[in-house]
Amino acid sequence: MSTRLRNLTPAPAPEPVTVTVARVVPPEQRAAYERWAAEVQELVATFPGNLGTSLLRPGPGSNEYHFVYRFSDDEALSRWERSPEREQALERVHPFTERERFARAVGLETFFAVPAEPGPAWRSWLLTVAVVLAMTTTFQLVAVPFIGSWPWGLRLLLSAVYVVTALRLLMPRVSRLFGSWLQGSRRR
Repeated sequence: MSTRLRNLTPAPAPEPVTVTVARVVPPEQRAAYERWAAEVQELVATFPGNLGTSLLRPGPGSNEYHFVYRFSDDEALSRWERSPEREQALERVHPFTERERFARAVGLETFFAVPAEPGPAWRSWLLTVAVVLAMTTTFQLVAVPFIGSWPWGLRLLLSAVYVVTALRLLMPRVSRLFGSWLQGSRRR
């Protein structure tokens, strides 16, 4: 292939990057933490490449907040993470929190909800196998009677598209639904 033709091939498009920061905040510090989070959400929004932020509040019986921010690519995220503004914000939040955990997801990783304190890996594996089994069984029962005469490769492609799409839609919800079980004995 000539150099001219190779240079015409577009570079792969950068993928958005999502970061989730789970912080345990004592009840008496919640108001201060929420004020801090609102200020930081406004600050992050001013950085080029920011695609949005959100603050997920603790559920019943929990003290864990999830601060989520998303950037257009690694470079934009890196500018935010190296910024003096972020460093100052992190210094201000420490008095309000007991502990924190960062999780970063790109591409297919965003299929799954990442618990702040993951439990035994076998539980995530088992839950994923159960969901994939349910999806493939449903496909076999519902779709195969209609597409059974199609070429094998086309049936396989349709099955893969169905399962991956279903996983993308279902796994975050299923992970949240089974969150306590996934975390095992580490759940507070």
